[in-house]
Parts: sequence; C-alpha cells; structure tokens
Amino acid sequence: MRFVIFVLLMATSAMSFAKGVYLSSEAFVKEVFAGTPPAPEMLWLTGKKREHAEQILQHRPASLRTRYWKKEQRTVWILEEVGKDKPITVGLVINRNKIERIRVLVFRESRGDEVRHDFFTNQFNQAGLTKDHRLTKKIDGITGATLSVRALTKLAALALYLHTEVSKENDAQ
Repeated sequence: MRFVIFVLLMATSAMSFAKGVYLSSEAFVKEVFAGTPPAPEMLWLTGKKREHAEQILQHRPASLRTRYWKKEQRTVWILEEVGKDKPITVGLVINRNKIERIRVLVFRESRGDEVRHDFFTNQFNQAGLTKDHRLTKKIDGITGATLSVRALTKLAALALYLHTEVSKENDAQ
C-alpha cells in the first residue's frame, strides 16, 4: 500500500512539475529591445488575415486583435496556442521575415515542457514562411511532447505571417 501511494505521489509531482512561468511577457519585450521597447501596436485579424490565421492554426484565432511591438524590420509577438488541454504562451521575434528568437514564456500543460529548452527552440532560428504558410525549416519533434511541438510550430508560422502583414501595411503607407 505504501508503495502504491509513493508511486501516485511521484507521478502527481512529476506531472505538475512541467507547469511554469519562465518569463513575463513584459520582461521578454524589454529584453528583446534592450530595456526600451516601442509602444505596442494592434493588428486586427479580419477578412483574409483571419482566414489565413485560421488556416495556420487549424482553428479560429482566440482573439480578433493581436498586440505586437515593432522597431524597424523587427517585430515581437506574444501568442498563445493550446498544446493538449491548456495554452502555451510564447514570445517570438521576427526580423526581416525570419525567426530570430522563440521562447516559451508560460507552460501550463502537465507534460511536454521540453519545448522550452534551447535545444528545441533554436531549431526555429532563421526559419521563414513558404507561400502555403509552412515553415522553411523542418522542426524535429520530441517524444512525449508532440502536441506542444505542434503548438509552437503553428505559432512560429503565425508570427511570420503576421509580420509579413504588418510589413505590407507599413509599405502601403
């Protein structure tokens, strides 16, 4: 009986261990812009933008507007996507239509938190976006973290797409 209780306690503690806040959104944005971030801007996901976002995410976006920070050719996005059951909050930096950096800020799932480590996130560096909204780099998965990997891959593609839309809007002005 003690052994069963011990195994249950270990399993429960291991499952709750994966959850964590690793960095606040505000701290991430400040870090990216060396302490002086630009004012946040809003991008509305309407019309074709919404359709493309749905195509990338494979579901409707949770919100019709997305906040971002832009300075020259660089944008920063704080986005969320559900892994298995709960949202994963990710900070993404896009520079000249390529991923410069991706970082898991908050992980709420009970497993799959390996996606927060550099060995995984570094795979996204310098990835771009194809015309059919796929990453230009193959991202290797992690056994036991398939849904978390899928969530980060979708967010990377979405951030790249949103960056190109912001760039188009700025070019039109």
